Amino acid sequence: MKNSIYILLILLTILACKPTKPLVSGIEKHVVAKNDTIRIANDSLEYEVIIIDAGFSTWLASRAYPRNYHSQSYLENKNRVYISEWNSRVMQTMSYNPNLYGMSINYDSNINYGYEVNYLIYNYMIYFQNTFNQKLFGNVPSR
Repeated sequence: MKNSIYILLILLTILACKPTKPLVSGIEKHVVAKNDTIRIANDSLEYEVIIIDAGFSTWLASRAYPRNYHSQSYLENKNRVYISEWNSRVMQTMSYNPNLYGMSINYDSNINYGYEVNYLIYNYMIYFQNTFNQKLFGNVPSR
């Protein structure tokens, strides 16, 4: 069964379709960066991540740690914590700016989204925290 999840944040849009099978390593993903829009898609596994944010592409290219600096398990663990806190803030509209935390993110830690998806989500979370002076959890790299 295919579940479609649309997540629209002020400057971030993530569309994730739950795959019917786990991500198999070695499968190529299409990565396209255009006008501050980053898209990762793998049609055979039915998922897509789209990040739209003025400045994120530039930040990713110039300030993010390079790919493979962190392991996939590190990125997954950080994403799990960051997204959990993000979703908690979505529900607390009186305490947190609903313009920053517009909609929840459906991230299933039982699904292997692969390195690239986790890399981009992790880096968006770092970018978001540094850009909007937010702290979702722990020490946030200032890169």
